[in-house]
Amino acid sequence: MKNKLIILSFFITLRTFSQGDEDKEMFNRGRQRDQQAIDEAVSSWWTASMKNHDERITWWQQARFGMFIHWGIYSLPGGEWKGKRVDGYAEHLMRKEKITRADYLTLAHQFNPVLFDADAWARHAKEAGMKYMIITSKHHDGFAMFDTKVSDFNIVQQTPFRRDPMAELSAACHKYGIKFGFYYSHAFDWEHPDAPGNDWEYNNPGGDKGLYGGANWFNVHPELLPKAQKYVNEKAIPQIKELLAKYHPDILWFDTPSKLPLSENIRMLKAIREADTHVVVNGRLARSAEVSFGDYKNTADRPLEFFPVTGDWEAIPTTNESYGYHKFDNSHKPVGAFVQLLAKSASRGGNLLMNIGPKGDGAFDTKDLTILQGIGAWMEKNGESIYGTVASSLPLQSWGVSTMKGNTLYLHVFNWPADNKLYVGGLQSEWAKVYLLANKKALTATRVNANDVVISLPAKMPDTLNTVIALELKATIKADSIRVFSANIPEQRLLAFDAQLHGEKFSYGDGKTGRYYVQNWKSASQWLSWTFRTTKPATFTINMKYLAGEGNGGTFVLQTGNHSKEIKITGSGSDTKVLTLDNMDTIELPAGTHELIIKPVSIDKGELMKLLELPLIAK
Repeated sequence: MKNKLIILSFFITLRTFSQGDEDKEMFNRGRQRDQQAIDEAVSSWWTASMKNHDERITWWQQARFGMFIHWGIYSLPGGEWKGKRVDGYAEHLMRKEKITRADYLTLAHQFNPVLFDADAWARHAKEAGMKYMIITSKHHDGFAMFDTKVSDFNIVQQTPFRRDPMAELSAACHKYGIKFGFYYSHAFDWEHPDAPGNDWEYNNPGGDKGLYGGANWFNVHPELLPKAQKYVNEKAIPQIKELLAKYHPDILWFDTPSKLPLSENIRMLKAIREADTHVVVNGRLARSAEVSFGDYKNTADRPLEFFPVTGDWEAIPTTNESYGYHKFDNSHKPVGAFVQLLAKSASRGGNLLMNIGPKGDGAFDTKDLTILQGIGAWMEKNGESIYGTVASSLPLQSWGVSTMKGNTLYLHVFNWPADNKLYVGGLQSEWAKVYLLANKKALTATRVNANDVVISLPAKMPDTLNTVIALELKATIKADSIRVFSANIPEQRLLAFDAQLHGEKFSYGDGKTGRYYVQNWKSASQWLSWTFRTTKPATFTINMKYLAGEGNGGTFVLQTGNHSKEIKITGSGSDTKVLTLDNMDTIELPAGTHELIIKPVSIDKGELMKLLELPLIAK
């Protein structure tokens, strides 16, 4: 019996070892497959396609502000199914409720958006100051909102509406001088029996059940890849080519590339470039750790703050928390939130593609119209400070952000100084004119020292959303890089996104509410610092916002100059709940340049914390 157990144990061990080798070999083959696609692209067609990159991206760089539209069959129920409220993204209704293709077609047969008016939609975008529009031609549900000949799962053949709204929108946007393009879900398709995503009706990979190895299904089960390639060959690529040939879009926007292997995503981009060398393609179609094959980068959805990004990038906020129309979601942000987010993105060299979810009858929600009208009113007076601008070399400011166009510097003031004196830190250049952009009213500016300027402001903030001050400089801007704490602004926010990261393996959160953090803080060799300047002696109370779930926490030192304090935090509860540590320390600073440091002493188990920000309150 003992010998039999030994033999059985040997074969179990051998099988486990062999299975491990087999898994490793499959992953290696997957890497080789993707690398072959990368090498082919870089050595030939993709590199050739980048020769006119600057030409095709110019309009997009100048635009800075666009309208994103999520509209489809899901817009009719608007977050409700069989009398039940369905929370989350309304456009994910089919997946959330595990709706079959047949039942979804029944819903499509009721879709008749009689209030759809392409001219009105384009006009709303125009009046809001938007320069481009991107609409869902096919979302993850696989239902085409255009007259496709590739599949009968489309708005013309399956709805009583029987019109092609994409053709009408394309014409309307052309009329109003708005660039036009499509969102196309290339990797997710819940109606197609061969595509990733639908695991409730077809048991396909890429869905919530995590079948066949989950996210890496195409490496764990490469025998399933030909099935997905069949979908790509028979539906995705043909429909993308249809969109290019029929509507000649200015831009194509893709999403969820991880549902397919990189090699397939690259293959689709190759098909696009063979058909059209001028269409702009976003960054979510094909990208690796080394190469982003798109024309620009994307940051996360629904951002509150922006992590550092170099090059061309775009953010996609939405008016509430859903992209498709959700009749139960009334969490619409105020106009000022979007005006300031727009200024923040432009100040960092990015675009804002703001999402609207029209209703199933084709009309815009009145709450969305109110937001659009408010932004439009601000843009009518201040759009010059957004369109065609770049990030200025001025350091971060206590009162807001800055943008630049030519030799004109635009100061976007969010926080009005109580004494009506705007301290512009780091501006070394001389100016010819200073004025309120909205009404061209002249202002007086005085140089305080070689690095700083003070502008005398009106007693009342002219625009409480964002007052813009223009400085026409006499020459190319010169600026000091060190951030200045304005003494007349009571709170200074040191965001983790703006910290200098020391050590390796840090990463950023996506910038959503409660997620604008630095994470993966697992070593005492990792630390953060902020450098800033005070213009006079100041005392600050330091608070902290962070996340630390169960098993995280530890001890760290908070240090400025010769002052230091050791602080202990303990992880508890949810790792998504924002925690606040008030009155963490009080520091007294003389006038001059300072460095504030957070450095771990010990880390309990997982990571020290996910740090959001340090609000410094003047005493």
